[in-house]
Order: sequence, then C-alpha cells, then structure tokens
Amino acid sequence: MGAAKPRRNFSNEFKKNAVKLVTEKGLPVDKVARDLEIHPNLLHQWRRQFFDQGNNAFVGKGNLEPEEAELKQLRKKLAEVEEERDIFKKALAVFSNPQKRRVFS
Repeated sequence: MGAAKPRRNFSNEFKKNAVKLVTEKGLPVDKVARDLEIHPNLLHQWRRQFFDQGNNAFVGKGNLEPEEAELKQLRKKLAEVEEERDIFKKALAVFSNPQKRRVFS
C-alpha cells in the first residue's frame, strides 16, 4: 500500500486570502481550490467559518478567541483570590482563638 500523505497545515493568512479570492474577487470556489491545490469542501468550510466568526476565524493552534482568552484570565484571577481568601480565613482562625496560639521562646 502507498504511504499516507502527511496532513498539511495552512496558516491563518493563507486561509483568509483563499476566502477573499472567492468573496471579494468573485472567483469560483472550484477554480480557487484547484489553483491552491486544496479540496473545494475545505474552501467552503473556511468561507463559512469566516462568515460566522469574521476576523476571529482561523485563530490557529494555541491562540484563543478573545472571549476564551478573557475567560481563562478571569478563572486564573478567581483562583488567586480564592487562595488569598483561604489564607486569611486560616489566619483569622489562628489569631481569634487564644488557646491555639503558640508561644515561641
């Protein structure tokens, strides 16, 4: 059997330019796909993604959409605040109960 072709990765810029050839220049999807050596269905998928998400389409690996990046940042901040709260609660418990205090000499 023949060796499988490695999966190709396309940059965000490549995808946006391919979609622009179809949307702005009015070229047929089949012709653009043939010229770029990609499957027409892939170009249709990119076009749908671009129409649905606009400039946030094709964020790429490791790059989060703005909403997801903000959510990640807020979750991190919440974890920090909860940790600080827990430390203050423990400190309050230690300092408010005189029997549990230790005297270091």
